[in-house]
Amino acid sequence: MRAKAKEPLDDVERLLSAIGPRPSPRARPALVLVSGLPGTGKSRLCRQLKARTGAAVLESDAARKLLFPEPDYSYSESRRLFRAIHAAIERVLAAGLPTILDATNLTEWQREPLYAVAARRGARVIIVKVEAPPPLVHRRLARRARRTDAAGSSDAGVEVYERMRGQEEKIRRPHFVVDTSQDTAPALKAIAQEMESP
Repeated sequence: MRAKAKEPLDDVERLLSAIGPRPSPRARPALVLVSGLPGTGKSRLCRQLKARTGAAVLESDAARKLLFPEPDYSYSESRRLFRAIHAAIERVLAAGLPTILDATNLTEWQREPLYAVAARRGARVIIVKVEAPPPLVHRRLARRARRTDAAGSSDAGVEVYERMRGQEEKIRRPHFVVDTSQDTAPALKAIAQEMESP
């Protein structure tokens, strides 16, 4: 029998408590929306951005497993997860803390509520599209499937990647594009500078 997750209001508190050390407040914090298919290198990029800027990171895969120890990836589960993530981001931005959301964010309907949260909290939105050539992504996902350690939170494999490729929509706002098969240092520097700008 699956463990029952806590009620939604408690979900937000659980996500907030998992963030860890908090960055220094800013007058106008940045909300970095990272978008990309599984295996493109989003989480690694987010860790590198956190190391450079100290921003709070909310990772959807880790958040799902925190709230749902045996996730079923159903629509209702995902709806509850992202409702909690959006509420947690709103609270973090209200405190003036720069925030990074590590999630696929493949469609405008997934991104639009986050634009609204940022607007309500006076935060700047920085969008980062992460990509990599499909053969490289396939190799990364195959390696992930063979791992026996607990590293990483994502359960997505090649079949999920291929299914989601058809769901990706063009980002309509200005955004960074980071190809993780290349040297990401220049892009990381540019994004970090944008996060720190007033």
